[in-house]
Amino acid sequence: MAFCYVITTMPNILEEINKRILVLDGAMGTMLQRYEFSEEDFRGERFKTYPVPLKGNNDLLSLTQPHAIAEVHERYFEAGADIVETNTFSGTTIAMADYQMEHLVEELNFESARIAKQVANQFTKRTPDKPRFVAGSIGPTNKTASMSPDVNRPEFRAVTFEELRVAYKQQVNALIDGGVDLLLVETIFDTLNAKAALFAIEEVKEERQINIPVMVSGTITDASGRTLSGQTVEAFLTSVSHMPLLSIGFNCALGAEQLKPYLKRLSHLTTFYTSAHPNAGLPNAFGAYDQSPKEMQSLIESYLKEDLINIIGGCCGTNPEHIKAIAEVAKNYKPRSIKTYAS
Repeated sequence: MAFCYVITTMPNILEEINKRILVLDGAMGTMLQRYEFSEEDFRGERFKTYPVPLKGNNDLLSLTQPHAIAEVHERYFEAGADIVETNTFSGTTIAMADYQMEHLVEELNFESARIAKQVANQFTKRTPDKPRFVAGSIGPTNKTASMSPDVNRPEFRAVTFEELRVAYKQQVNALIDGGVDLLLVETIFDTLNAKAALFAIEEVKEERQINIPVMVSGTITDASGRTLSGQTVEAFLTSVSHMPLLSIGFNCALGAEQLKPYLKRLSHLTTFYTSAHPNAGLPNAFGAYDQSPKEMQSLIESYLKEDLINIIGGCCGTNPEHIKAIAEVAKNYKPRSIKTYAS
């Protein structure tokens, strides 16, 4: 399926990131849960007779419930976000194989980007002095290139670097066609997966002769201070620092309080801009997140007081109320100066 490239006059995020701390949106999934979409809602008319269950495929909602996706973006911009992420966390053929929807990947990414960019343009038009941006969300996929899913076959890999590269390249091209301003390789639990995504991005940039900004965001999985594939903060940073990045940071798995020591180490080591979008605390016994916007605001303010951050937002459990609280405090502080931390 062919798509027309969306041509827009893009504000310069490099100019804005030096003016102020930029605010990223909160969780898409948390917001979509509020709609309580049924299997029929996920299917819509187009996929009414699809042969496999589709409930839970949030990326598909960009096609079957686009008004809801646009509304979530609107809510986050209204709350004070400068950047929203596209609804494409699982937008690769690898992840979409769970729903037998590999053939829809280009359309899913294109439409998700188009919806987000349309909303961003509306808000930028209202307040030209505060331009809004769209980050193409590139998730880790549901497979890992560094570890075996079978304890009895440690040499086995469910996916190869080349398979990841091809899948990510398809996603990146469609996101750019849809009009994203930057790309966000996020929730990285296996840096080899991320390196495949970054390799694919560099290929696309070279082929298209463009220089789109790239954010990278890893995931510290527990109190060990390591990613799932075993890397420390320092190892993770070293593994990706050869790439031309806009920012590097962490998201998911931990709340703002638990994430802070790792963000602090990263911030003092890198000359890239830094980002963080932690969860709303740690999940309770039922898997829900109880941290209030006020509580999260207080924890985030400690990041700002210690000059740790350039881009701040929220991940699992966060909603527009959390982002509003974060935006309110972020405007009182200057962005982290990368010159201060050059090593």
